Amino acid sequence: MNDRLITFVLAAIPAIIAITFHEAAHGYAARALGDDTAARMGRLSLNPLRHIDRVGTIILPGFLLISQLVTIGHVEYMFGWAKPVPVDARRFANPRKGMMLVAAAGPLMNFSLAWLAGLSLHLVYLLPRDMALLAITALINFIATNLVLGMFNLLPIPPLDGGRIMVGLLPEALAFRWAKLERVGLVLVLLGVFIVPAIARGLDITFDPVHEGLMGAISWGYDTILLLSFHAAGG
Repeated sequence: MNDRLITFVLAAIPAIIAITFHEAAHGYAARALGDDTAARMGRLSLNPLRHIDRVGTIILPGFLLISQLVTIGHVEYMFGWAKPVPVDARRFANPRKGMMLVAAAGPLMNFSLAWLAGLSLHLVYLLPRDMALLAITALINFIATNLVLGMFNLLPIPPLDGGRIMVGLLPEALAFRWAKLERVGLVLVLLGVFIVPAIARGLDITFDPVHEGLMGAISWGYDTILLLSFHAAGG
């Protein structure tokens, strides 16, 4: 029971911090660019409670977390979302560019947190052995959680951050069409990440390009974080 509680804590705390800082980064970036909507609505905060979405932050992740701990004894994957920070693009000098920069701030925050955790790994050897082992596990989980959240959000599908970055990079006519995907974006993500691969597995077909692409990007990101924090890659 204690092992499962520790596993729960080591999975939950990094996720809460990663999601909270991710959303707060959007709000701070928007304010820096001239939009104070998040601040006026009380959402410019590092308080996790301000960013909770009942379904995306509590019900779905909680179900996935508990069901995996009960059935397989550890957490293999998580999925969820926070309440989006309100942004009014009309307040930006260049709305399309402003939204692109605000969107990029979330993943950039996650990659920065992962790098800081990588640097912190140098300090754990000052701790007693048992505490050091726990601290290493916690920091590795923290790095992985931030890389997963950051990389996943860079998928180029609105309303994910990568989709909004694409809207800022594409020529105006094509950007307008790409932005319309936001109406069905969550459905496309669920199809690509969960439903289509599950159907393929049921037919004994290996087809999971989103997962394979993300795993490749996360592996590269992990090695990069270790190198940038002065560790041997893959160590």
